[in-house]
Amino acid sequence: MRFVIIHEIKERMRIHVIQKRMTYEQADILHYYLINQEFAVSVKVRERTQDITISYTGDRDVVIEALKDFSYEKTEVPEIFLENTGRALNDQYWEKLVNKIVLRAGSKLFVPYSFRALIAVLKSIKYIWQGVRTLAKGKIEVPVLDAAAIGVSILRKDYDTAGSVMFLLGIGEILEEWTHKKSVDDLARSMSLHIEKVWLLKDGQEILTDASSIMPEDHIVVHMGNVIPFDGVVTEGEAFVNQASLTGESLPVRKTTEGYVYAGTVVEEGELTVCVKQVGGSGKYDKIVAMIEESEKLKSSLEGKAEHLADKLVPYTLFGTGITYLLTRNTTKALSVLMVDFSCALKLAMPIAVLSAIREAGSYHVTVKGGKYLEAMAEADTIVFDKTGTLTKAQPTVVDVVSFNGQTPDELLCIAACLEEHFPHSMAKAVVDAAKQRNLVHDEMHSKVEYVVAHGISTMIDGKRAIIGSQHFVFEDEQCRIPEGMEERYRSLPNEYSHLYLAIENELAAVICIEDPLREEAATVINSLKCAGLKVVMMTGDSDRTAKVIADKVGVDEYYSEVLPEDKAGFIEKEKANGRKVIMIGDGVNDSPALSAADVGIAISDGAEIAREIADVTIGADNLYEIVTLKTISNELMKRIRKNYRFIVGFNAGLILLGVSGLIQPTVSALLHNASTLTISLKSMDNLLG
Repeated sequence: MRFVIIHEIKERMRIHVIQKRMTYEQADILHYYLINQEFAVSVKVRERTQDITISYTGDRDVVIEALKDFSYEKTEVPEIFLENTGRALNDQYWEKLVNKIVLRAGSKLFVPYSFRALIAVLKSIKYIWQGVRTLAKGKIEVPVLDAAAIGVSILRKDYDTAGSVMFLLGIGEILEEWTHKKSVDDLARSMSLHIEKVWLLKDGQEILTDASSIMPEDHIVVHMGNVIPFDGVVTEGEAFVNQASLTGESLPVRKTTEGYVYAGTVVEEGELTVCVKQVGGSGKYDKIVAMIEESEKLKSSLEGKAEHLADKLVPYTLFGTGITYLLTRNTTKALSVLMVDFSCALKLAMPIAVLSAIREAGSYHVTVKGGKYLEAMAEADTIVFDKTGTLTKAQPTVVDVVSFNGQTPDELLCIAACLEEHFPHSMAKAVVDAAKQRNLVHDEMHSKVEYVVAHGISTMIDGKRAIIGSQHFVFEDEQCRIPEGMEERYRSLPNEYSHLYLAIENELAAVICIEDPLREEAATVINSLKCAGLKVVMMTGDSDRTAKVIADKVGVDEYYSEVLPEDKAGFIEKEKANGRKVIMIGDGVNDSPALSAADVGIAISDGAEIAREIADVTIGADNLYEIVTLKTISNELMKRIRKNYRFIVGFNAGLILLGVSGLIQPTVSALLHNASTLTISLKSMDNLLG
């Protein structure tokens, strides 16, 4: 790619791309290419000016080389990314806004008054009709107030006032629709599927295959805890499928042979073989957009109260107008009340503030599925952390394989990887990665794999029963034994590592030692959350020995070890029963019940798919500071909403008093009221963190 650097400071560069014209698609391809480079912190691509702003870390020359190497043709971008980036949407609404302002200014300057009056009358029909329809339904809401204000102005032949009111209402509608659509699109895009690998069933064998290579009528296997990647028909198996992301149903739905399943839903229990019917990604995206548009999840309680209050205030405004006219017999003073209402600003500013906060959270790699979760985050007083993959790094590593049956460590690791690769957990990933690093290639050597949540995995290998999992699962639930003469080796296992136990035919075959290092930022984040007034709790299925070490290092208020998934959910329900608002953070299948039970469930982005699907919020896997950022955004949003309330009530009450006293004319009242509504709405779109 040819380009010139037009401005540069430390770790920030602005360049101009040398080409005739940049299309939306080219801008999206370029953005995708750059944002996925290791050096990229943030990237902005402006297709109109063909400029790119890059914030980066590391060597400047690496950035230059990456730009030189870029090619539109050679860069592969997921179809769903190109289909739904929102770039065209922004351009469309920006043009609408500019056109409306230019037309308004042009008509004031160049169109004769008589013609402007005719235009105002014609435009008023829409608003008056909306008001009449609302009244016909037996409701006295905001459209009635708008219709009355515009209608009375038209009747008084005050066409400029009517035009100004309609212009400002139109601007408000564009801004609200733009912000809402962009926020919904951003949210839907972040919730859309990003599945790279699937299990293809071919000749009776499960083969791990790129999702992009799957074609209609292919058969895929979806194991427990995984997202169903494509729409299709169940040909084998039975499972309970969580469809909350599409239907809002809280309970999983039983799926059997001939049942239809949808992309983006999650297998909570069981296993399915699915004949793929639709491979396109846009179907899932469209379903999510529809779900968000219809879902009350987008509404915080304050947002809902604002809408209800806005509608409830309309009759009082109309009543105030009538009383003012009866007492003063002055149409101008009565109109001053009618031209000013609290409801317009309340209905417009509050949703924009919430949706803008969701958008801002997204810029910090935090996906929030609704405004009410920001409100719950602000009100929360307890936060519960899972340990593995959450407080500890998301990429634990195998440091040793201790053999107890005479087989080599590599042979045992190969068996373990063969079992673990079917199920989503950070420990399982560590085993699979270790096998890959040692170039241990294996065929599927086992029969059907059964997964026991929070315990382990069992299967048959060459006619022998093999299990892998926790100490509790292997020795207490399955009653396995240590081989004779190996007791001392077992007692000398290093305590600083987490242990995964592999047993064959009820006899311990290997212990896999896994290093699960603490995140560097964990202690600082915990301290920040405690300073914010939260009680911090850690819950883990690990032994008390391991849990205590981590708890002491990060400084949690309480910790619980050797807990089962139902124990985590039970603790959260108990806290809620005591009147506390609880946040739960986890990344595994075993965290799903607790994520569902919490007021705010937060999943790590590279954790189990079911955890991400069930969670109310998803954060990036890079660091935990995003939780502190989310808490700050939530707190600031609540402050902004309350500040908006005070301003709207105070300012509009002042306008009414000035109008009734005759100090300002209705046209001035209308202008100031609508200008304040527009100003507060625009202000509500500002970033909360500056």
